[in-house]
Amino acid sequence: MSGAALMALSARQVLERFAACSLTPSEYLTACLERISQVNPKLNALTAIDAEAAIKEAALATDRWQAGAPRGPLDGLPIGVKDLQDTKGLLTTHGSPRMRAYFPSQDLPMVARLRDAGAIVLAKTNVPECGAGGNSRNPVWGATANPFDADLIAGGSSGGSAAALAAELLPMCTGSDTGGSLRLPAALCGIVGFRPSVDVIAHPTRPLGWSGISVLGPMTRTVDDLALMLSLAQGFDLDDPLSARAPQDRFATLPRQDLSPLRVGYSEDFGGAPVDPDIRETFRNRIQKITPHVAECRPVDLNLGEMDRCFDILRAESFLSAFGEGVKSEPENFGADIQANVDLGRSMSLADRAWAHAEQTRILRRFNALMQECDVILLPTAPVSPFPWTQGHATEVEGQSMDIYYRWLALTYRGSLSGGPSITLPCGRDSRGMPFGLQMLGAVRGDEAMLAAAKSLETLFSQDPDMARPRPDMASLAPSATDLRSIVTHPPILHSPARSEPTPIETAV
Repeated sequence: MSGAALMALSARQVLERFAACSLTPSEYLTACLERISQVNPKLNALTAIDAEAAIKEAALATDRWQAGAPRGPLDGLPIGVKDLQDTKGLLTTHGSPRMRAYFPSQDLPMVARLRDAGAIVLAKTNVPECGAGGNSRNPVWGATANPFDADLIAGGSSGGSAAALAAELLPMCTGSDTGGSLRLPAALCGIVGFRPSVDVIAHPTRPLGWSGISVLGPMTRTVDDLALMLSLAQGFDLDDPLSARAPQDRFATLPRQDLSPLRVGYSEDFGGAPVDPDIRETFRNRIQKITPHVAECRPVDLNLGEMDRCFDILRAESFLSAFGEGVKSEPENFGADIQANVDLGRSMSLADRAWAHAEQTRILRRFNALMQECDVILLPTAPVSPFPWTQGHATEVEGQSMDIYYRWLALTYRGSLSGGPSITLPCGRDSRGMPFGLQMLGAVRGDEAMLAAAKSLETLFSQDPDMARPRPDMASLAPSATDLRSIVTHPPILHSPARSEPTPIETAV
């Protein structure tokens, strides 16, 4: 099997071959590194890469599989970790000039769990500066391109993870999500991204431990791979008061969900958010195709309250907590988007904060009432097709000007307010030939049921050429007309003699 064919395999298929000794971790890693050397320069999706350590780890994993004693379910499988998440001994920059020589002394607990399962952390994946926004570009590494058109955005803030998966550089990557940071890039790159309920994956680095607006989540190319990754990443941590203890096999086997009894609600615009007409038309087409296969598929009213103002306040307080002191003492080391959110937080009062938390509670209760009538709710994930990465964000959607850089993400951030699970599934292409992502919302703490429904829809989509997951043609992909690294002003310090550890930046996403 060629290297490209190996990289197209799902994670489960690779692991099955490891178990059967028809493929070794060393052979797979060799194919992976070759693919990265050929493709990553076109995308700039992967940042710090530790090939030397990975080769040694793959050799040890090969010995263990051949001895019939793998370290864990992922033994020898290379993965990517979002550059906001600490990886022991591997450069973790947050896309921030302040952190461009930061080598953490320990892993984020989610990363540690994946390592304990045998995963090899091969590379970090690119992000916007400090994770702020839907375009993965920063002054340390530059921009990440979309694998379907290198002049266009891959999304953010987990854009490097999404692009690496779509381009078949890695079989699994980590992500995180506040207002769509995981779901948006999954949609724009044609892969699967899952935002779990707030209790599922411990997030002990969240700056406000009692605010569940930010969660960690897995990103893969299939729902089966996602469930496998989730089953190993999920878990409780004392430092995350919102995480909960759960059976270790919670996601090991998804319940079977036939589509025929499924009650589906849908909304084109999540209570009136602007959505481009072409995206609306693509979404309507998908709803028409799904309707004959489910018990009911009907429009629902998702006008759940003052969602935009509520999100603005919750996000601003999180950014103020994470970056407020840094912006005050070192403003030159933080970009305009970070400073805008911090300034917004400083302009708000205790009354604003009290209102926002009360409104989020009201939104949750209205959502819960709606979910009594539906099993899942479907929406578009992105309101526009990917635009040039040289443009920081969408400034206008459906004729409406965006008042702040993240407003175009309303389709995803409004869903964050319930604290429940949501997933983006690849569902063919839009009218411009770019990937189209279908977003699904589930009941709060109904993660298993929602994932089961997602698996059944994924199977349905695979049988229709209009809805099947698109794959980019990397051999024919032309480089971006603008050098992806042209925006670098503070390049990474890859070999810091002292392995310096500045005061770590907390992450608000």
